[in-house]
Amino acid sequence: MSSIPFLSFEAQHQPLREAILAAIVRVYDSGQFVLGEEVAGFEREYARFNGTEECVGVGNGLDALYFALLALDIGPGDEVIVPSNTYIATWLAVTKTGATPVPVEPDPATSNLNPDLLPAAITSRTQAIVPVHLYGQACRMPEIMGIARHYGVAVIEDNAQAQGATFAGQPTGSFGELNGTSFYPGKNLGALGDAGAITTNNLELAHKIRLLRNYGSKQKYYNNVLGHNSRLDELQAAVLRIKLPFLTTWTAQRQQLAIWYNSYLADIPTLHLPAVQPGATHVYHLYVIHTPHRNALQHYLAGQGIATMIHYPVPPHRQLAYQGLTLPQSLPIAEQLAATCLSLPLWPGMTQIQIEKIANAIRAFYSQTAI
Repeated sequence: MSSIPFLSFEAQHQPLREAILAAIVRVYDSGQFVLGEEVAGFEREYARFNGTEECVGVGNGLDALYFALLALDIGPGDEVIVPSNTYIATWLAVTKTGATPVPVEPDPATSNLNPDLLPAAITSRTQAIVPVHLYGQACRMPEIMGIARHYGVAVIEDNAQAQGATFAGQPTGSFGELNGTSFYPGKNLGALGDAGAITTNNLELAHKIRLLRNYGSKQKYYNNVLGHNSRLDELQAAVLRIKLPFLTTWTAQRQQLAIWYNSYLADIPTLHLPAVQPGATHVYHLYVIHTPHRNALQHYLAGQGIATMIHYPVPPHRQLAYQGLTLPQSLPIAEQLAATCLSLPLWPGMTQIQIEKIANAIRAFYSQTAI
């Protein structure tokens, strides 16, 4: 029985192998390994792709969010609104500053932050809202931006899963004052290790982040602020420059795979497929279904040689790391989504035959199980 992995890089990496190796050799031969032309070139190119004036490369996606918060002078005593259901990095960036994360529940249909719930969560201490474009679908950004402007708070997008997505034609990662993204290898635009960036249209904030990422220094050995060491690596930037021109093609492949999934799985009772909000595009970093029979279905698919994953099994407020933080006793929507979500294989290079095989296995599970 042939197996289907949850993720494979082969179809993306093999055609680019020689170009990527040549880029690595180019950096090796240049002798310039930190904050050189590869980083500067990628920053220009990714800013252009993302529709922003500036891009600042950093070491990873967590630092991207952390530096965005620091650049806005957010710290102890402040509150930052975060989704109740997200990868813990979104929350960690807030707590690293000393500020308090304030969770707001998602729209159950899309799993994205629900703007209708934001006004009730805003207090005199609220300094920012961090919408996460979860799984690759753009949040309802015009509504979120309107609420933020009304209350005078900043917006920092977590765009780690949605590079290339849009709402009403505007790219995610271009709405907020500052926006963080990750180029972790499994992302839609992935490096060969950790990497991240901040995008913005504010030149002053971009300058602050360039100081923060580099020991607080603009000129070597002269330190203007208390900084950090989190610089996008030259080798990773060179790899990302090779990959970036292919991102739109890879996104189209992901979207076609999702269309096939939707078609083959449309009429299965109690199986909830990804719903796309009007005005939003979805770049399907993950194709996530929801079912009350999640654990049994995952076990069955594993027996059929089909790998799946759960994103994410434990919401942040239930993590041991946040036991000491005063949080709502229950966030029922986040908890329900965590208990029912299952990510199916989806990656550029997958075939319609593979999607059909997965769908047939899911249909067989439902036909054989007393539900």
